[in-house]
Amino acid sequence: MPDNRSERARAVLIGVQLPGVSDPEFASSLHELERLARTLGLDVVGRVTQKRGALAAAAVLGEGKLRELARLTGGTGRTGRQDEEESPAEEPAQAGTAGHPSVVLVDHEITPSQARNLERATGVEVLDRSAVILAIFQRHARSREARLQVEIARLAYLAPRLRESSGGFDRQGGGIGGRGAGESAIELDRRKLRDRIAELRAELAAIEREAGTRRRRRGDQQTVALVGYTNAGKSSWMRALTGSGVHVADALFATLDTTVRALQPETLPRILISDTVGFIKKLPHDLVASFRSTLDEAREAGLLIHVVDASDPAFPAQIEVTRRVLAEVGAAESPLILLLNKADRLDSATRERLAAEWPDALLLSARAPQDVALLRERLLAFFERGMEEVELVVPYAKQRLVGEAHAAARVLSETHDAQGTHLRLRARPEVIARLRSAL
Repeated sequence: MPDNRSERARAVLIGVQLPGVSDPEFASSLHELERLARTLGLDVVGRVTQKRGALAAAAVLGEGKLRELARLTGGTGRTGRQDEEESPAEEPAQAGTAGHPSVVLVDHEITPSQARNLERATGVEVLDRSAVILAIFQRHARSREARLQVEIARLAYLAPRLRESSGGFDRQGGGIGGRGAGESAIELDRRKLRDRIAELRAELAAIEREAGTRRRRRGDQQTVALVGYTNAGKSSWMRALTGSGVHVADALFATLDTTVRALQPETLPRILISDTVGFIKKLPHDLVASFRSTLDEAREAGLLIHVVDASDPAFPAQIEVTRRVLAEVGAAESPLILLLNKADRLDSATRERLAAEWPDALLLSARAPQDVALLRERLLAFFERGMEEVELVVPYAKQRLVGEAHAAARVLSETHDAQGTHLRLRARPEVIARLRSAL
């Protein structure tokens, strides 16, 4: 994809409004694609939209709209399927040159043949929505785990889109690990991709086992996962609740790596907060599959905080997207607090309306200290709700259990006599059972 650091590349958006998609939903989806483009460093200089019963099988758009798009990019408007003697309506300028966009972004997932036909018609690179999201993930991935996850998804996306070389000859060969008789160049390339994906998955599985071990070690601890649409403000809340220096940016998919930090001021037992990758409409399935281990933080958390950008008019649809992804990773039934974020951007009338429409939600801002304190109290109250109060006597020969009690329970009092250490504590039933079994 073009990436001119001195001058931002230009892009044109394509959107087809299909049956069942309302005007606001269609406009919101295109606006989101424009934000994705800006995240990639592209300036959107035009849009070509059309209402159709389905995407045109050849090149997404009808012939008239395709010519309109070609005039913007400097292309011919011809897909290669038209009569070779047919001339374009007007002589096109050289595609992709100064003054013309160098990339077309399609707000749909398109087939390889549709992409090729669009490229022939426009003379510039064509990326569908999945390719744009994958490019952003690839740019923002920092940890080894995130890079592996993105690379697996990228190769899985690329495999069916490989094109034959210009020669088009079958390669003949044999030997150990060699090509089978008559195996074409594209078949060989696809086999290499499958082998590479298998290698990456094996490496990722080793990392996932380590991550699973860390999660099991936190099994007795109280955990909260921040989930929600991309750029809803999860990282801002992570920083506000834990005082950590996690990366915060007004950009889509700024966070891809899961971060776990303790709630501050620290409580006994500790409450651990994890920040997770954001979701988006039409998130490529391969990305969800690759990031499943990262999203396990959400599935195994004791409580989910679903962060929503309440200042975005499209937030109800974003809530549904998040709910669908949570269901896909097995977290649909987890306890959840709905947090309508960025309340500081709302006027009083909007706040009152949202409070009436979403009575069970918290309408807060990560920038307001009193709101951060309120959410912290809600977290403490949630985990206190399932606790029981008991007294235990720990013999001096087993004093290590005193430390475990302080780590996993709230110790209300601690006294000592000839029998040992007397603890009065509040803890979850499973923690109490584990401590009693160790006495």
